[in-house]
Amino acid sequence: MPMNRTPDSLLAADEPCPVTVHNENGSSPLLIVADHAGNLMPRALAELGVSEFERQRHIAWDIGIANVARLVADALDATLVQQNYSRLVIDCNRMPGSETSMPEISERTPVPGNIGLSEHAKAVRVREIFLPYHDRIEAELERRRQAGRPAALVALHSFTPVYMDVARPWHTGVLYNRDPRFAHLLMALLKREAGLMVGDNEPYSVTDESDYTIPVHGERRGLHHVAIEVRQDLIAAEPGQQTWGPLLARLIARAYSELLAAESADRGDGAGAIVR
Repeated sequence: MPMNRTPDSLLAADEPCPVTVHNENGSSPLLIVADHAGNLMPRALAELGVSEFERQRHIAWDIGIANVARLVADALDATLVQQNYSRLVIDCNRMPGSETSMPEISERTPVPGNIGLSEHAKAVRVREIFLPYHDRIEAELERRRQAGRPAALVALHSFTPVYMDVARPWHTGVLYNRDPRFAHLLMALLKREAGLMVGDNEPYSVTDESDYTIPVHGERRGLHHVAIEVRQDLIAAEPGQQTWGPLLARLIARAYSELLAAESADRGDGAGAIVR
């Protein structure tokens, strides 16, 4: 089968599920999500014609973020929902049908298996990888709404230190779109950490055109939300992950507590909350 052809069923019965939920019954109001946690490829796609070297690069996934996200979730007793297949198959933080959803070229690397895709082939990837992931996020948020539980969304990503030959100096970035409140509190805390260069909507920003998770699950639901980027060379190996996981957990929890306290003060009820 040519690599840009897709059968009616993309994933075989013995292949991993596109979504993994960790700590499903976590008590924290914070829901952690990782859109680009994995770099798996369905066997039917023959690795999209992309070499093993390229499949290990940042073009295929957010290097290091899966373990960091799990450490954050464990520290906060939060639920983590992560996507396991490569963003080259379908980018789960892009609107299906957009130019970057199934890229024909990523940075400077051609993706032969994405060239000339039929609408049917695209629809199968949406149905079997994109939708299970986002349906699971939606189900978790809806479960909390129906139970009267508070919920806030934290999207974790990592970014390459050099993109298109341009170095990125930031150690971490905090991203937002229409509602900067959570992000601004977290940025202020990160900037107090010695030696950190913190990007304000750097190296990316959240927009309706470039993002899916925050606009759809955070903004449309009116939830508090924030997206966080960590530079990949800092978390590619376990020592860095063990540093950044606890650091982010501590500061995310503090920023969220400050956010709730500020809201409580605005209401005049004095009923701030502490998130651990």
